[in-house]
Amino acid sequence: MNQRSSTSRSGQPLVKIRNLHIEGRADEEWLPIINGIDLDLYPGRVLGLIGESGAGKSTLGLAAMGFTRDGCRISGGSIEFGGIDLLAITKAQRRALLGKRIAYVAQSAAASFNPAHKIINQHTEAPAYHGVMSKAQSQEDGIDLYRRLRLPDPEQIGFRYPHQVSGGQLQRAMTAMAMSCRPDLIIFDEPTTALDVTTQIEVLAAIRDIVEQFGTAAIYITHDLAVVAQMADDIKVLLRGDEVEQSDTRTMLTDPKQEYTKSLWAVRGFQRPIKPAVESASVPVVTVDHITAAYGRSEDVLNNVSFDVHRGRTVAVVGESGSGKSTVARCIMGLLPPKKGAVLFNGTALPVSYKKRTKDQLRQVQMIYQMADTALNPRIQIKDIIGRPVEFYMGLKGRERDQRVEQLLEQIELDPGQYMQRLPGELSGGQKQRIGIARALAAEPEFIICDEITSALDQLVAEGILRLLAKLQDELGLAYMFITHDLATVRAIADEVVVMKEGVVVEAGPKQEMFTPPHHPYTDLLLSSVPEMDPDWLSRVLADRGVDNIGDAAMARMD
Repeated sequence: MNQRSSTSRSGQPLVKIRNLHIEGRADEEWLPIINGIDLDLYPGRVLGLIGESGAGKSTLGLAAMGFTRDGCRISGGSIEFGGIDLLAITKAQRRALLGKRIAYVAQSAAASFNPAHKIINQHTEAPAYHGVMSKAQSQEDGIDLYRRLRLPDPEQIGFRYPHQVSGGQLQRAMTAMAMSCRPDLIIFDEPTTALDVTTQIEVLAAIRDIVEQFGTAAIYITHDLAVVAQMADDIKVLLRGDEVEQSDTRTMLTDPKQEYTKSLWAVRGFQRPIKPAVESASVPVVTVDHITAAYGRSEDVLNNVSFDVHRGRTVAVVGESGSGKSTVARCIMGLLPPKKGAVLFNGTALPVSYKKRTKDQLRQVQMIYQMADTALNPRIQIKDIIGRPVEFYMGLKGRERDQRVEQLLEQIELDPGQYMQRLPGELSGGQKQRIGIARALAAEPEFIICDEITSALDQLVAEGILRLLAKLQDELGLAYMFITHDLATVRAIADEVVVMKEGVVVEAGPKQEMFTPPHHPYTDLLLSSVPEMDPDWLSRVLADRGVDNIGDAAMARMD
């Protein structure tokens, strides 16, 4: 593909997997997860693994490291890395490889970092432990990697704690940490999921550059087909633990052989019809009225932000990481009192702090969070996760509460008989997100904030979630504020669009106007940064923006 197409498959593969079988334990039974898959990965090449949720992508990626999650076991086959049988070596021998010669970039950076330690201290652990470089040298190298990955203030950002940076920034810091020992193999498990499209370009370019420079082999796991088209030399398609097909990227994109692969290429066909304009006399459910806000004594992160959300309509708030999208949500929820301005609910100003709001005011404004993995208590059954807000807000207990939980599960299209007693860890990513939706609905709100709720989902599952939200909106008259960096999601579900940059609304209007030229220059940048199903797209965009080579891309400021 692209500039990496000359990488050779000659010689011995770095990773060689044969007839791999992996099983997962469910109650007292072992069920198949991976069914006899073969895999060859050569130095300097990138293999993309794609498929819907539950296909086995992450399980196969972890297996290339000789690793399985708790509750799983390798029941057959062989795994070799650099001629080493990973299933025959001791735990100590495997530990010596992990971090040094094999690295892993997880999907959820927020769940992967230790919240009690500064980012740079976590970065320097592996190089110091493996004797690759001293802690001081690793710290300097970390700053250089932060710079290459376009993290803001690279000299200082590592000295923050994980909660003090945005999700996209934390994901880039984890990518830098994986690269700290210059490993032979990196497993990238959805590494750009949390990134806005402008940042994603820079990170993809930097990842591609480092893979090229050091001849690193990589497995790139993603649900974003346009992204895998930019990153992978070869693509393997999985479905329920089986290999559907594999070929080089260009062939896979232009001439897929199997119907399932063709169906993946055809997703994202859902798009809500354009609704009539809002009547001028209509009172918005939520009004953000000239809000200015800051964290502590820092500079303002929101500056005079205003927009309305009407009943039965969806306002998408878009912009790159740090633009203020989530800060607006915090102000609406009463988690961050604004310095100026107000939040109105049905025309009446809400108290600026949630602590001063009535139970009914709290009930009316709910949020669905980005990472269902961290938003759901892993030790509580689904019936209680949904049941608690039912009891708190609606006063229902006992059988009445359980009946309401059953109704909510049916509303989100999950069978109560199968899911009431389950724990979150027993659900797929899409199922967990549906539980998050049910928990928000349990309060019977008028307004719901959806914070990047499809970003961690594969495209088939994400489309199902969007269709579910649209159906619920039509049935219940809900108003949504949809925070997202995915412009395909905006096209699918939004009625109005608010574009933010550095805490300011730079453009706002009906969706059809926002996607029709002429645009504000920043909106144009966002639209032009959406990856296309073309292997040459990234290289072409970098060239159009005056970047001579991929290495320069990570250093270029795309203003």
